[in-house]
Amino acid sequence: MRSGQKRADIKHGDSVAIVLKQDQDTGYLTDGIVRDILTKSATHPHGIKVRLMSGEVGRVKEIY
Repeated sequence: MRSGQKRADIKHGDSVAIVLKQDQDTGYLTDGIVRDILTKSATHPHGIKVRLMSGEVGRVKEIY
């Protein structure tokens, strides 16, 4: 399992756990498959922002 801070580690179709904006205080993670990578920079300290196949948007915390 890898953290989601490097854009190069995340590919379309990867299985990931993200934290949604409304779950940031609780740290609750949502599992899904990456549809789009939204963060343009190479790294982000809070995780790369992605859109899942389900349409949910959040920052990657774990890559499976």
